[in-house]
Amino acid sequence: MSIGIWQIAIVVILVVLLFGRGKISSLMGDVAKGIKSFKKGMASDVTDDNEPKNLSDDNQDTNKKE
Repeated sequence: MSIGIWQIAIVVILVVLLFGRGKISSLMGDVAKGIKSFKKGMASDVTDDNEPKNLSDDNQDTNKKE
């Protein structure tokens, strides 16, 4: 049993009716921002690994600020 074009069309129509066109487009925009942020984070993570960080120093710095 394969999925035909009519089944896909019915599912798309139901999704648009349930969520609305504006909600779907804003959701896709959020997904795109998340992907861009992930790629940016992965790219900067590779360049920042030259100097290892000490997590205990970071925790002490945040405790002093409070």
